Amino acid sequence: MYEPNVVGDWREYDERAGLRVRVHRLERSEPPRGRDDAAEGLTYFCLRVTVENRGTRHFGVHLEDGQIDVRIGPDGESALVDWRNSQFIEGYDVYPLRRATAVLYGAGPEAALSRVDVQVQLRVDEEWTERALWSGVVGPEGQGGCAPSTAVRDSLAHQVSDFLRAQAEEGTA
Repeated sequence: MYEPNVVGDWREYDERAGLRVRVHRLERSEPPRGRDDAAEGLTYFCLRVTVENRGTRHFGVHLEDGQIDVRIGPDGESALVDWRNSQFIEGYDVYPLRRATAVLYGAGPEAALSRVDVQVQLRVDEEWTERALWSGVVGPEGQGGCAPSTAVRDSLAHQVSDFLRAQAEEGTA
């Protein structure tokens, strides 16, 4: 059973030794160059996607608008993403022991921000990685982080995974 990462978790890429990525700092934040007219009545939030290289060789990383999908609320509706204010990683070489961070601004109805899913698909050295999903909640302005979402930890998928794990352990005992 596939379980999403919680906002703040690192995700390692097995096929690219040392390369890892995470979505973090999901918080309320107004964009630096003003609000998008389409965001009238919506609450803005900001998130960061960091790519880190803990390996021994450099990786050419590309992460732009079509490679990040943000869904909000229990029905997974698309968030308004403010591309004008967002900053991406475009053709950047991430050398060993270095990081690169993309900053994304989005907006949605206040009630829907209790659940945010972010799907990321990196392009590394001109090859696509598999998609990875992070789930969390938008924290208060200035919080600088995000507490793990209880909706994610207590979801039906998580309960089923726990049940199957317990059954497997009983079978081997």
